[in-house]
Amino acid sequence: MRHFGHLAPRVRDELFHLPPAEFDAAAPLDVLAPALGATLYSPATRPRLAADVRRQAARGVVSMVLCLEDAIPDGEVGRAEANLVAQLTALAAEPTGAPGSGPLPLLFVRVRTPGQITALVTRLGPAVRVLTGFVLPKFTECSGIPFLEALTEAEAACGRRLLAMPVLESPDLLHLETRTATLDGIARTVTKYRDRVLALRLGVTDLCAAYGLRRAPGTTAYDIALLAALIGDVVNVLGRADGTGFTLTGPVWEYFPRRPRTPGPRPPGGHLDGLLREVELDHANGLLGKTCIHPSHIAPVHALSVVTHEEFCDATDITGPGNGGGVLRSAYTNKMNEVKPHRAWAERTLRRARAFGVARPDVTLADLLAAGTPAPGA
Repeated sequence: MRHFGHLAPRVRDELFHLPPAEFDAAAPLDVLAPALGATLYSPATRPRLAADVRRQAARGVVSMVLCLEDAIPDGEVGRAEANLVAQLTALAAEPTGAPGSGPLPLLFVRVRTPGQITALVTRLGPAVRVLTGFVLPKFTECSGIPFLEALTEAEAACGRRLLAMPVLESPDLLHLETRTATLDGIARTVTKYRDRVLALRLGVTDLCAAYGLRRAPGTTAYDIALLAALIGDVVNVLGRADGTGFTLTGPVWEYFPRRPRTPGPRPPGGHLDGLLREVELDHANGLLGKTCIHPSHIAPVHALSVVTHEEFCDATDITGPGNGGGVLRSAYTNKMNEVKPHRAWAERTLRRARAFGVARPDVTLADLLAAGTPAPGA
């Protein structure tokens, strides 16, 4: 699979100076984590879940979470589990080369309890091959260790790599008096299981609930003082560029259009203004990828993840052979590139370029949005 793989080759060639690279679920974690992109959540109760996965893959979705937790009522868990097993089994049984049988997105299941991990893997049997891993809710050191132990047990039982994406959404993480100890415990836990932790996800809806808060459509997570402070502390402890950090993904955007969007190119504006602004702030604060609950969010998140030609030139200059230090004038002659301080940024930018590609110099955000947004009814 690859980002923007749903576009015709001619269109990709018009958009990209360097196209996104291909990858699959077996790729190393340092390739998969930056490539998660807009991770689309879907309730596991959906009766046509397998068809939904196929349809979203054809629209450019590269990662999905099939949810057994907050997205479904407590009384629906048993039915949701049975539906999930049936739908994933159907996906696994599709013959290679059948119509619409292109690469599946990276598929994760958001569970409620550690026992669901081992039970679902057992029930799936050979069909577990379509599953990339599990999303672990309300993750702390105390709650997270049983989840990761269950993941390890399930992995050994099925003989396949299964990855974890813990969600940081516990009130203990937000409360000032418990934040440091909670962050330290999370860091110890995910470091111990580093080879299984693909990325850490921020669950700001649950965090806002602890204070009775909800973002308005024009308000980003960074406009909420409590959330902004927490995101800064999470990046401080878990997002360091010294080899100890993890990929951190951006918080969910809750709003979507009431009616189908009209055809044609869409410049930035309208109901997605807040989302576009928040993704820009995610990147500025070291977060990459985003939890999404509506297909209309996919194209904006992916368009903003493409590396600009200017960023690429800066990154390649900084990491060029023989650059042991010093200051370089940028190829665009508008900034200073200082080799040592900017190297970690440059390396991170090149990893993003591999996943999302590098735009041609004359390609704008509006161009990427127009190309990546499916026509109504597609």
